[in-house]
Amino acid sequence: MNTDTLIKGLYPHMAGSTHSTHSSQSTHSTHGTHGRADSPAMDAALLESVRQKAADSVTVKQQFFAEAAPRIIEAARLIARSYRAGGRLFTLGNGGSSCDAAHLAVEFQHPVTTGRPALPALNLSQDMAMITAVANDVGFAHVYTRQVLAHVGERDCVVAISTSGNSENLLAGLAAAKRRGAATLGLAGGDGGRMAASADCDLCLVVPSDSIHRVQETHVAIYHILWDLTHTLLADDRGPHTGLTASNGGAP
Repeated sequence: MNTDTLIKGLYPHMAGSTHSTHSSQSTHSTHGTHGRADSPAMDAALLESVRQKAADSVTVKQQFFAEAAPRIIEAARLIARSYRAGGRLFTLGNGGSSCDAAHLAVEFQHPVTTGRPALPALNLSQDMAMITAVANDVGFAHVYTRQVLAHVGERDCVVAISTSGNSENLLAGLAAAKRRGAATLGLAGGDGGRMAASADCDLCLVVPSDSIHRVQETHVAIYHILWDLTHTLLADDRGPHTGLTASNGGAP
């Protein structure tokens, strides 16, 4: 398998770029200082790359939110319903998306806005002993299924985050959550993969980009907005009998 094929499989938006990169590197190496890493031409190219990537990131987010705003509100209502019922939020992800799963859980547990209550949210990507035990004994595809069966109930909400929407362990985790009666929400990229088409995912928010970086950047914005909308929806529920008590904010 050649380099272009590998790159296309991992990063579709970069397909065909490796040949031109190698060619340019070869050209630079044989033409004096024109292609040096500290040359004015290289500085200009790097600055242009920064501008293009920043502009692309903004464009992807603007287009997504313009089209998906009603579904984001629907997703926030899904989470708020679970909290109103006394449920909890559970998050799942692999690799960089496991970091997003952790980030989302922390947002709800430790609100950085004064007056927002701390809400129960657990990241199922964090227990390495459990994950490695299940992966070793029965396979990596089951690492979330076992945890969902142990912790998730019908009042809870499970959020799975994936740039492709095709991660076997996340799909299995959503299926297990659905069997337990929980609400299920997905964040995906590209065409949404199998997650977007799955009956086990109540709602899937798909960022239609082939760039993993642009998808992940948009996912961060999505769950920050979901956090804020969920608290807005729950604002009238705060009181001595709801269990939703105000936080002192982000300062330790």
